Amino acid sequence: MNKMLIAAAASSVLFLAGCASGPSDASSAKIDELSNQVSQLSQDVQALKSESMSAREEAARANERIDNIAQSYTK
Repeated sequence: MNKMLIAAAASSVLFLAGCASGPSDASSAKIDELSNQVSQLSQDVQALKSESMSAREEAARANERIDNIAQSYTK
């Protein structure tokens, strides 16, 4: 019984030691690649938000000019 317990304990220690190792080079490279993609996508989203705000401001100015033109005809 003791030999079996010792064998089970030894195998569990070896199993846990294998699981405790850090990520491999391939997975580290993949993580870095995904991080770079997330960073690029974040920059793209920021650029689109900026363009959207510019388009809204331009539309507001155009609407204001149209309103001014319409008011000049009604006076």
